[in-house]
Amino acid sequence: MRPLRACLGAAAAVTLAAAGTTALVASNASGATTALSNRWYAAAPYLMPLDNNPPDAAAIMDATGLKAFQLAFVLAPNGGGCSPTWGGTSAVSSDTAVQSVINTIRAKGGDVSVSIGGYGGTKLGQTCADAASTAAAYQQVITKYGLHAIDFDLEEPEYENTAAIRNEIGAAKILQQNNPGLYVSVTTAGTADGTGWFGKQMLLEAKSQGFTPNNFSIMPFDGGFSGAAAQTSALTNFNSILQSTFGWDQATAYAHEGFSGMNGRSDTGEYFTQADFQTVLDYATSHNMDRFTFWSLNRDRQCTPVDNNGTTSGTCSSVAQGAWDFAKYSVKFAGVTPPTSTPTPTPTPTPTPTSCKTAWSATAVYTAGNEVSYNSHNWKAKWWTQNEVPGASQWGPWEDEGAC
Repeated sequence: MRPLRACLGAAAAVTLAAAGTTALVASNASGATTALSNRWYAAAPYLMPLDNNPPDAAAIMDATGLKAFQLAFVLAPNGGGCSPTWGGTSAVSSDTAVQSVINTIRAKGGDVSVSIGGYGGTKLGQTCADAASTAAAYQQVITKYGLHAIDFDLEEPEYENTAAIRNEIGAAKILQQNNPGLYVSVTTAGTADGTGWFGKQMLLEAKSQGFTPNNFSIMPFDGGFSGAAAQTSALTNFNSILQSTFGWDQATAYAHEGFSGMNGRSDTGEYFTQADFQTVLDYATSHNMDRFTFWSLNRDRQCTPVDNNGTTSGTCSSVAQGAWDFAKYSVKFAGVTPPTSTPTPTPTPTPTPTSCKTAWSATAVYTAGNEVSYNSHNWKAKWWTQNEVPGASQWGPWEDEGAC
């Protein structure tokens, strides 16, 4: 998914046996030892805990009954190497910020999965030498956070790299073997036909390695989709691809199929409303699909103005909605009825007004971490860029840091 995607219960205690290492027992700060069911991992929406104006996970849990969060994204370091980072910049080994978010979620009876990859950035499958070293890098993440679930978000530009995809699929298989009970999802691009050529090559790679995750999920957006009917048609077509690739019958294919949507306005100007989400949810549950998630909770709130001036935002949906409306569909997929009354919310600190950075210039060269202001928002460069307008594409070189 796009800088995009499941979760656990009041905390986690599971034996994680990494190859060549001593088995570790993971637990959260509250000392609880019960993981959530796989249905919750399958229902977890994506949350960027460090970027795109992260919402308060505790407030979302109070308002919706959500327990599972898919934290995004783990990448290779921006400067290269085979060690896991958050977003290419924050080393997992020294992280305390994401750990704090996880502790908050677990203390309230929830848990997290971690998503690796996403759209853009450099992936560990590209920089690590082979599947074993790629798996070793991801094992660091599993061990540090005591994970019961992980998501491989394989899309551009990585899924066009045969060697990188071989490393990622091989790593997923190793992690699945070395961490009994680990919930593994694989997410990739969706097309009207189900998935494109590179997605099909990824499935063939999984078949050749004898790897079967809990599900293969497609993202039916940014490909000329028009509402839920186009999305359910793509899911039907993807089911046929799974059948023909793995020799599964229809029911088995649906049991290994997932949906990963985008709430509100997509990068290419498609719109997906609450009604669209309900239609796809009905399709997913009636066909006994394994996963229903979306990108993202950072966007699960109304823009001001509602249409966000005709642009796609990383911090709001560009459709009329109540806060966390789309999260409630994930709660329903998990088999829980969202609360109808408004609970006493977890207090959210009043944001401090942010001053605007130096104005963006079309002629200036910017590198990762540089900050500018444009259109009354501050923006941070994700990588080297010149003459690329901030906000022109959510998945471009600029990360929206909010109004200023």
